[in-house]
Amino acid sequence: MDVRVCPSAGAAAADAAGRIARRLRANPRLVLGLASGDTFVPVYARLAERHGAGELSFARASAFDLDEYLGLPVSDPRSCAHFIRANLLARVDIDAANVALLDGAARDPGAEAARFERLIAAKGGIDVLLLGIGRNGHIAFNEPGSAFASRTHVVRLAAETRAANARHFGTAADVPAEAITMGTGTILEAREIVLLATGAAKAAAVRRALSGPVSPDCPASALRGHANAAFVLDRSAADATAG
Repeated sequence: MDVRVCPSAGAAAADAAGRIARRLRANPRLVLGLASGDTFVPVYARLAERHGAGELSFARASAFDLDEYLGLPVSDPRSCAHFIRANLLARVDIDAANVALLDGAARDPGAEAARFERLIAAKGGIDVLLLGIGRNGHIAFNEPGSAFASRTHVVRLAAETRAANARHFGTAADVPAEAITMGTGTILEAREIVLLATGAAKAAAVRRALSGPVSPDCPASALRGHANAAFVLDRSAADATAG
């Protein structure tokens, strides 16, 4: 397990972006798993800037998102798909045919989950997967209690997750109650995982993930069994004294 503590949130974002850029230069056909959320805005901005400067091409790369709110179409500005498109995909030269985004408005979410798993398998799996961590230790939208062997599935969102995301919807009650998410088992099959966490609000979850019991009670703890996973943290998120 690689744990990198950076002096600031900006430095942590630069570290995560640098890891992806190096892998992409080494393998232009890189298959990426992309997280959404405010933590990743500076990561995607740095990758887009490198592309704009002619330093990086996504032309032969592929991308998958990790999760989506159930009931939101990919065009909804509050959707995870819209976030990833606006912050990265629309700013680089990736081929739309090589992008797979979960459709939260799919009429049959179970069939959508199965479709997504087939697409990942058809690409030969994910090379580098970028993850965040929830305050309750969730990864993607795999909430505490999610089985480590789970595949892409529908999940009921925890109250604290809905509260944390309320700023994008108005109130916690306005946040969709369910989501479709890449499963923990699917995540663990990625050849490399980079978990980025910044800010004091994430410190307790990071501490549990790195030094608490390896248990579905803290989904991020599953990463300790992965052969090539990194936690990239700023000093606040790495605070070992967090409650």
